[in-house]
Parts: sequence; structure tokens; C-alpha cells
Amino acid sequence: MKRPNVIVFFTDQQRWDTIGLHGNPLDLTPNLDRAAQSGTHLFNSFTPQPLCGPARSCLQTGLYATTTGCYRNGISLPQEATTLAHRFSEADYDTGYIGKWHLAGTEPVPEAERGGYQYWLASNVIEFTSEAYRTVVYDEDNEPVRLPGYRVDALTDAAIRYVDAHQDRPFFLFLSLLEPHHQNQTDSYPAPKGYAERYAGRWMPPDLAELGGSAPEHLAGYCGQIKRIDEAFGRLLEALESLGLRENTVVVFASDHGNHFKTRNDEYKRSPHESSIRVPIVLLGPGFEGGGRVEQLVSLLDLPPTLLDAAGLPVLDEIQGRSVLPLLEGERERWPEGVLVQISESQVGRAIRTRRWKYCVVAPEADPKEDPSAERYVEDGLYDLKADPYELRNLAGLRSHTDVADTLKHHLIARMVEIGEPHPIVEPPSSTPSTT
Repeated sequence: MKRPNVIVFFTDQQRWDTIGLHGNPLDLTPNLDRAAQSGTHLFNSFTPQPLCGPARSCLQTGLYATTTGCYRNGISLPQEATTLAHRFSEADYDTGYIGKWHLAGTEPVPEAERGGYQYWLASNVIEFTSEAYRTVVYDEDNEPVRLPGYRVDALTDAAIRYVDAHQDRPFFLFLSLLEPHHQNQTDSYPAPKGYAERYAGRWMPPDLAELGGSAPEHLAGYCGQIKRIDEAFGRLLEALESLGLRENTVVVFASDHGNHFKTRNDEYKRSPHESSIRVPIVLLGPGFEGGGRVEQLVSLLDLPPTLLDAAGLPVLDEIQGRSVLPLLEGERERWPEGVLVQISESQVGRAIRTRRWKYCVVAPEADPKEDPSAERYVEDGLYDLKADPYELRNLAGLRSHTDVADTLKHHLIARMVEIGEPHPIVEPPSSTPSTT
């Protein structure tokens, strides 16, 4: 059988609870919901770093951000790093990248900093080279290319053209959208014309309803962006169907991190809360049809080995994630009980997220923009996600939960050491933190 094509459909800053299968009542994602019901829905999926550049370094390499060195924005992916593009190219795949890269030091991105991708139609930081209705990216010769249409459509149309032109050989295509990220220059969420109006004053996730932030101003546009993303995702699937490629193409829908709308700090991510770290992940195609809803906790780090595994390519021991395919075959005993999250720029923080609990620590003496890790951390957050799924009551420092915190502390430290971080000291809070 011909080796499967692989497409990554990647959004930016999309919360997990924007999709219908997570209970969103606004019908924002009918195409994704339908695809998830026939394919595989990783129900409990998380980013290892809730920040654009670090999350992308994790997804390109299968390594934690402290391992690649890209622990904050503005650090280029090392040119010696082995990426998904390298691994698929070695297997005689055509490789292509379209959209936002955010792993280089300059704009346009020099060939040596493109992670080994052969076809290139991208910007390093597309939010600064384009606007909602003015999409500008760069080709392999670093010439600017103006793409027509709303930005989501412009990039998706380019992806469909790539697929159409690469039918004769297996390909690995990474489509990286900016939406539903904000437009930095205006601090706004520009939806397509007429879309934000559909969602103004409607349902709001409980954490945003309680904590406010910028959601009353921004959520309608954010939802409008997601609606158009879902329509574009549906068009991509229809294009695969029309070209006879649907049955032999692995498609993954995922996002780099979530969005807390200035409720947890003074911007949108860079926190250990569910609104920052929990993301939607859906897999379709060979190996994933009929996989159903997978309950085990999965990290974006697990996608690189999963995609290699699905294509029949070797998964090297150096990769720090693991393939989810054994989960679909019932092999669940060895799957980790929690996911590790690293935080930078707003804090040097770490968190462990288990099925029931979230345990967070912060390094008070560390520089969030200069220090990738620290020797000393202090407990900063403890949430019972069974009783408090939107993390509205912080239990850190309460004597009633000391045993739980101690157990999670040892779990967190073990995971940090396992991935190569120094063995830290973790101290209890000097006082009980605020409720959020």
C-alpha cells in the first residue's frame, strides 16, 4: 500500500472548549466535530509550553522546549535540530510548510532556519507581515507573496493548491494558521465580515464568565475566527475527498496553546491554567478511523512520534513524546498518568496535570525571560479539576490538601528530572495564594 500522506492543520491560541465535542453550544466546529466522531479525538490533550515559539519547537522536534533551547519566544530553532521535515524527507516524502513559523531569527526566514522543509510559503511572525484581509508570506526565494482572501482562507487555499500539485508522491504538509490569535498591533480578534456579530452576547465559558478579563470585548470575534477555521478545515477535507486522497491521508487538527483572555495575567497565555494549556487534538485517516474518544492525557509532544508511527517510519529513542497508536490498540498500562507543562516569560513555572489534579510551582528568584529553569520553586497552585474544572478555587497551602500536594510535588520533580532538568527544591507557599 502507498505510504500515507500527512497533513498538520495547526491553529494558534485555540481553547479546547471551543469545539462542540467539549460542550461548546455555539456550533462553531461542525466539520471538526463530525471528523472527530469518525476518527480519533484525544479528549484530554495539552501543550507542553503555552507560548507560540516554544510550543512550535516541541511539535517540530518531539522535544521539550528546555531540550531544544527554545524555552521562550525569540529563540531560533537550532539548525542542527532534527525536525519532522527531516524525518519525512529522509523517507522520500515531499515536505511543505505554509503559514506561521515563529522559530527563526529574521524575517523573511533564511533557508537554513526553515527546519528542513522543501516547499516554503510562510512568515516567521505572520501577525506582523499580514492582517486579516492582507496576507503576506514569503516563498522559497524569500520573495513576498500576497495571497487573496481572509487570512484563514488564503493560507488554506494555498494548502489545497499544494495538495493538488503533489498527488503523485507521498507528502508531509504543515499548515500553520494565525487565527484565532489576536492581531497584535490592534489587540483585537478580527473575524470575517459579519461573523463576530453572530456570537456577541452569547455563551461564555464559566471561567471567563466569572473572571471577565477581555472576554466581553473579544470573545465574539474569537468565536467568529474559529467558525471560519472550521469551514476552512471542512474545505480541506473536501479537497482531499475530491482528489481521491482522503482515505490515504493522515490529518491532525491541533493548536499550540489556549487563551485565557487576560484573566490569569495581563495577556492571553503563559499560565498553567486549563484555559492556557488545554487544546483540541483530532486525528483522521489511516490508523485513526474509528479510534473514538481517547481519555488518556496526551501532550503535543506525542504528535511527532504518532505521525511518524502512522507513516510507518522509525520513532527514535531521543524523542521525548510517545506515539498514541498503542492506546488505540488497547495498550494503556504504560501510558504516563500526567502531562508536564513548562512556563516562561511571565514566570519560570512548572505544572503537572493529572486526571484529577493540577499542581503548579513558580521560581521566585528566576528571570522569566532569561532563565530556562531554576533550582528553587515555590508551590503556587493546586486545583481539584473534578470539583473545579475551570480552576476558580486555588487549594495551594491548605492543610487539608497537604498530602495531595506532596504526592504531586514528587510526581512533578520526577518528570522534570526525567526530561533532563536539574533536580529542584520545591517549597510550600509562604501564604495561601489568591483563589485564582
